[in-house]
Amino acid sequence: MELYGYWRSSASYRARIALNFKRLDYQYLPVHLLRDGGQQHQQAYRQLNPNGLVPTLVDGKTVIHQSLAIMEYLDEKYPGPALLPGKAADRAQIRAMSLDLASELQPLINLRVQQYLSGTLKLDDQAKKAWLAHWFAKAFASFEISLIDHGGNYCYGDLFSMADACLVPQVYSAERFGIDLTAYPRLQAMYQKLLELPWVAAAHPSKQPDAES
Repeated sequence: MELYGYWRSSASYRARIALNFKRLDYQYLPVHLLRDGGQQHQQAYRQLNPNGLVPTLVDGKTVIHQSLAIMEYLDEKYPGPALLPGKAADRAQIRAMSLDLASELQPLINLRVQQYLSGTLKLDDQAKKAWLAHWFAKAFASFEISLIDHGGNYCYGDLFSMADACLVPQVYSAERFGIDLTAYPRLQAMYQKLLELPWVAAAHPSKQPDAES
């Protein structure tokens, strides 16, 4: 099994957490999003993933992009421990919390959006930081409420799930961008707790072979 990713990509981070949680062996193949004009844009990688994004999972003849699709695939093919535990209603709530971060927040703050803001729209650093702060605040305020409503030992109840795998990378990104997290005490506490889990700790960007100082 192979995972194409980038050390600092939040979507790649999610996939690494999921693979580690399920104790699956995989080869990590770095795709540098900035070097050589962005290696994700090169023809060889585009043939693998036409979107030119990371991560991409290759499992035999199966090639899957999009981190949530990867996690659901892993859950169906390699059941236990489950990333979507519980009954149908539980799994729906976990998916909703995951999508709140991976689909509503992350696409607005990722690299290609930031490059468009600064390159095409000519936003300065202050304006770009205001953009990031706005969308992080929207997402984290609602997720804080979700943690009140559904959280336990983990983001949803007392079992680790896809929602936890989605939370960690987004808070990591917020810290990178200097976002004030004071208003989200439950989110901060959950994040710190999750960082101590061995499968999360091993997925941290700083521990990847392509990590840069």
